[in-house]
Formats: sequence, structure tokens, C-alpha cells
Amino acid sequence: MLRFLLIFSLLFSGLFYSQSKLNLIPFPQKVEYLKGEFVIPEVLILDENLPKQETEYLKKKLKANFKFQNSGKLDAHLMYILLPESANSEQNKEFYTLEISPKQILIKSYTKQGYFLAVQTLIQLFEEFGNNKKIPSLIIEDQPKFSWRGMHLDVCRHFFTVDEVKQYIDYLAMYKLNTFHWHLTDDQGWRIEIKKYPKLTQIGSKRKESMIGAYVDNKFDEKPYGPYFYTQEQIKEVVKYAQDRHITVVPEIEMPGHALAALSAYPELACTKGPFEPATKWGVFDDVFCPKEETFTFLENVLDEVMTLFPSQYIHIGGDECPKTRWKECAHCQDLIRKNNLKDEHGLQSYFIHRIEKYVNSKGRKIIGWDEILEGGLAPNAAVMSWTGVNGGIEAAKSKHFAVMTPGSYCYFDHYQGDPATEPNAFGGFTPLDKVYSYNPIPGELNEEQAQYILGVQANLWTEYILDFKQVQYMIFPRLFALSEVGWGTSEPKNYKEFEGRVINEFKVLDRLNVNYAKSIYNVSGKVIPDKNGASYELSTSQNPNGIRYTLDGTEPAMNSHIYQNPIPVSKSMTIKSAYFENGQLKSAVSSQQFTTSKTTGKSISLEQQPSENYSFGGAFTLVDGIVGNVKQLGKTWLGFQGKDFVATIDLGEKTKFSQAYFNTLENKGSWIHLAKSAQIFISDDNKNFKLIKEIGKEEIQNAKGKIKINVGNQSAKYIKVKIENAGIIPAANPGADSKAWLFVDEIGAL
Repeated sequence: MLRFLLIFSLLFSGLFYSQSKLNLIPFPQKVEYLKGEFVIPEVLILDENLPKQETEYLKKKLKANFKFQNSGKLDAHLMYILLPESANSEQNKEFYTLEISPKQILIKSYTKQGYFLAVQTLIQLFEEFGNNKKIPSLIIEDQPKFSWRGMHLDVCRHFFTVDEVKQYIDYLAMYKLNTFHWHLTDDQGWRIEIKKYPKLTQIGSKRKESMIGAYVDNKFDEKPYGPYFYTQEQIKEVVKYAQDRHITVVPEIEMPGHALAALSAYPELACTKGPFEPATKWGVFDDVFCPKEETFTFLENVLDEVMTLFPSQYIHIGGDECPKTRWKECAHCQDLIRKNNLKDEHGLQSYFIHRIEKYVNSKGRKIIGWDEILEGGLAPNAAVMSWTGVNGGIEAAKSKHFAVMTPGSYCYFDHYQGDPATEPNAFGGFTPLDKVYSYNPIPGELNEEQAQYILGVQANLWTEYILDFKQVQYMIFPRLFALSEVGWGTSEPKNYKEFEGRVINEFKVLDRLNVNYAKSIYNVSGKVIPDKNGASYELSTSQNPNGIRYTLDGTEPAMNSHIYQNPIPVSKSMTIKSAYFENGQLKSAVSSQQFTTSKTTGKSISLEQQPSENYSFGGAFTLVDGIVGNVKQLGKTWLGFQGKDFVATIDLGEKTKFSQAYFNTLENKGSWIHLAKSAQIFISDDNKNFKLIKEIGKEEIQNAKGKIKINVGNQSAKYIKVKIENAGIIPAANPGADSKAWLFVDEIGAL
């Protein structure tokens, strides 16, 4: 009997703990469950000695659910203990413990910031357990792994009001992010008042029109945009609002590139006479700051006012995507290169950044910039924000410079997060929730000592295709949840499904706040996989997979359509439409995928050089998956190679007859994507000795607009090799001139 009771007790205990699994985001470092429960009272009694500002925040968040009463008694429901100063005070400033017993909630921390983080955890617990009025007794011991957990917001391409920026900051605070990177100047608009230079906002804060739709459409709305900018009083208001939530605001003033809005106001700072105007297109432009003394005086004066407004340790100075075209043609720049024994224009960029850093350091601050500030040599005390991949962060850390990891392939929230066919127009790329969650900010190439220079992680939201704040919400949620947990250091990619459950649970909070979040997580997602007969289409959903219905004839799925059970063979050209149903009702968007099959579909393929991280979704198999890339959506159907030639070898499995070959490339010069110089097709039976069967040049590729379909005669081979030559260095008079061109390639087929 005793043995039976013991087993029953253990089973009951396990059931209780599984039912009270916490849905916290980010999940804490350590949770210990105790016996009993804290019964949530109608009136929450607060210790009078709680930190006042942070407690007011707590009361505001919970005012709809509770009444509050202050008390000096030890039996208050919420108590706080300020821990004695730690020897590692900087390391422990975000540490806290949250102890919930049947009678009391006790928070301990070394700082008010730690207390505030505990408050965020407590708010989430009240959200989760508020309905049944009981929170399980437990002890949470917690602190983040990374000191920089950031979100960026571009207000230059599209502007957002002070109230909207405050909402954005609130989202960061709710999920324990601590850095707001405010991108305030760019080619398309200057958004911060500088009293010494009033024309920056009089002229630079407005543009005559804006680009609309997909970039390749090259369409404009013909509507003036602006003037939009923040006054210095508004800046102070936002900075104070963020400080109250223990969030650091890092301003970004772009230099030496992305300067058209500033040059429109003060053309004398350019290498040419102008005139200039704020850009109406998206992209990169040749006219940049000229490194002459009046330019440095201007920038120093601007930075003086910026540093007065922003108390952050770091000032972001941009440094990215600076074409060297004007510098090459500028007599002053060339003379400067000679006088300072600089190697070239990249050395001149380093000279520029060194000058700015020296000035910022003289004011007791530090600079941080995008990884192009590595060009020509990194300034002595600069930190790097690694966006083009992870290499910038690796290089910085190995040279003992601090770095923030924000690679586009994981951390660019202007990328698509679901099937591009069912998503609003976005910049490109494909960065779904699970990919963000899988990111590890510590590159494997770093040893333990070097890893200490990785400050943390940040996601960026560029707003070329984000017209209003509802769309801002849509693009950051739910991906901000994944970023939060990655930055906290408790993400575990192998447990993604468990995290996904917590995300879905958190949607009720976003619903209550009227947040327009993306529901891509509910949609049916498809993945092409190889099988013995070629390829199959595997469907999945975050919900019950038995609810997936699909069609093969192009009609819309309904409850009486095929029930998904196994991957669907892709044996011929077809369109597969799928959707998720629950209780007889359509619960997701309808996903549609068109397949164009050939003799290469589903076959084994290898690449001599790998694509860029930003455009590598699906790897080499993307090229033989039967899905032809959409020229307006650079999402998951293209592979992108910057400055690299493309060489792929396809194993057909056996000698196969074919007489035509095709492949697709892309041109989008505004995004530095250029058609190839040439292409060659080879065949082989042993994967060693290859015979050239067709070669085409630049003119033929251009005439076909990148969609290449060519007769190759009657051929029979086991292997097909395709070589496509990258355009190389972008020529003058093109966006990104003097930079490496992108080559985008998709489906390779044989008929």
C-alpha cells in the first residue's frame, strides 16, 4: 500500500509540474519548483521599500487585473532585497532571483535593472496564471548571457512618431532586450534636429516621392514625403522613456556613405558640386561625404549635439556601403591618399573612421560601426556590428575588438518570415522564426578568450518596404521572441517545438495589446526533399498535422480535399495548394507551390563555392527542387553569390538523354545584382573528364534577361556541370560601383 501511494504521489507531482510548465520568454537560466502555490489576491500588498519607478511600471502593467496597497509590514505580498555590491558588479547588474512561496513573492538583485528584469518575469507569470489565480511556488535564478541584446529601427526610409517609437521600446522591455539602435540619418531622410545646421531638417527631412512595390518594378508614388524629424526635445523624451525601462538608446549618424540627405542641405561637403536631393529610390548612391576639413568640422559639430542628447557609451557611425567612385575622381581625395601614404580608397575610408573615432574618444565615448569599418584597418577602440555575415565579428574579436553579431541571414527582420507568396512585400531573403531561434552569436571559429569580445546580438529592421507601424509590428513579432531567447542564452534549437508552443501561448498577450503580429507560424510550410523517384513535397505545421488538406489540380483546399499523411511525390509539373483546418474551419492562409520538373529534379547536386549566408536557404538542392525563383521575391528560391563564380555539378544517377538545358539568373542593379558575363555547360560519365557542349556570352544572357534555355544537341551523360561567371566588380555609374557584384542563380534543368 505504501509503495502504491509513493508511486501515485510521484505521478501526481509529475503531472502538476508538466501542467504548470512555464511559458516565459525568454526562458530563465534556472528554475526550481517548490511545494505549494501562491494564491493571487484581489489586492496586492507591496512593500513600501520597493524601487519606486520600476514598481510604478509593474502597477501600470497590471492595473486592469489588480488593486494595489503599500505596506511596510514584512507580510507584504511583494518584497525586495537589494543585494550587497558584487565584486563583478558590471557582470551581475542584470542578475536577479525571484522566489515565490505560498505567502510571498521575494525579488533579490544587485541593481534596479535586475529588479526590473524580475518584474518582467513576474508580469509574464501573472499573465499565465492569472485566470486560475494560483502561481506555482518556485525559485528563478537568472541573468542574461550577453550584455548587448538589441533591436534596430530605421526611421529614414519611413518615419515613425514618438509614440510609436515608445511602443517599440516597450516591446523590447517586455522581452528583456536592453539596447535600442536608432537609425536616424540616411540617403532618404535626415531625422534628427541639429541646431547648428538647421537646413539638415529644413531640406534633408523630406523627399519629393517614394519608391513603391517591388524594387524591380521601379515605380514611385509621386507624393511628397515629409518633412519628418524629431526635435531635440522629442529625442530627450524618448531617451528618458527608454532609460526608465533600463534600455540604452544608441544613435546612428551615417558616414561617410548614405549621406545624400545631408549633402542636399550642405552640398559643399561632397566631392562634386551637386545639386543633390534626398533619395527617392532605395539602395546605395555614389555621392558621399568628402574627407575634407570642413566635412570633419561639420561632423564633429553634429556629433557634439548628438552626444549631448544620447548618454550611451557607444555612438554608431554607420560606415557601411560607401562607394569609392567619387573619391577616385576627386583631386582632394587622391592628394589626401598620397600625403598620408594610404594604400587606396579603402585606406581613405579607414583614415575617415580613425578621425571620427579620435574625436568621439576625446569626448569619453566609443564608436561602433557596420563591419565595413574594417576596410583598410580598424580604428583602435572601435567596436564592430557584423551584418554581412559572421566574418566581421570574427575578425574583430580575434584582434581584441568588441563585436555585436547581427548577420543578415539570421537577424534581418525585413526579410520574409513565411512563404513569400503569402506575405506582404519585403526586402528579400528568408528568415523564419525557427532560423532566428537557431542562431548562436558565438562563432565556432573563436576560442574561449576571443569569445569574450562578442558583446551580444541584435536584429535590424530596415523600412524600405514597411510603410506604417502596424507593419513594423508584423515584421518583428514573433521573431523578437526568438531573438530575446538567443540573447538571453537559453535558446535550444533541438527544443524548437517547445519554444514554438510558448510563442503561440504568448500571442494572447499580443492580442490584448492589439499588436499586428505575423501568423506565419500557423501556415502550412513546404519543403522539397529528394527521394528514390526524384523529389517529394513535405508539408508541416505548428498545429496538428492531421489538419492539413491539399490539392494537386490548382483548386483551393477544402475539408474534403486530400488529407496529408506522407510527402507528396513531385513526378511532373504541377501546383500543390495546402492549408490547415481545425474543427472544419480554415485556420491558415492557403499556401500554393508550382513545380516545373525536368530530368535534374531531385537529383544530387554539389557546389564548388557556397552561397552567401543571406541567400543560402535550402543549399544546393534549391537549384534542382523544381521551384523556379520569383524575380520579385529574393526569398527562399534563389542562391546568391557575391563576387564568386558559380560552379555546380549534377549527378543524374545514370546516363540520361537530353537536348536542352536551362537555368535562371537575375538582374537587379539597385541591389548590386548583375547578370553573368558568360556560362558554360559540360557533361561527363565519370565526374572527372568533362566535355564542353555549350558556351554563351554576356550578350546572349542579357538578351534572354537571365532566363536561359538553350539547345545543346542530342546528349547522353551521367553528370552535368554548369559554370556561370560572376560580373565581377561593379562598374562606375552603377549603384555599388567598385564593389563585388552579386550573382543570383536558380533552377538548373535538362529536357
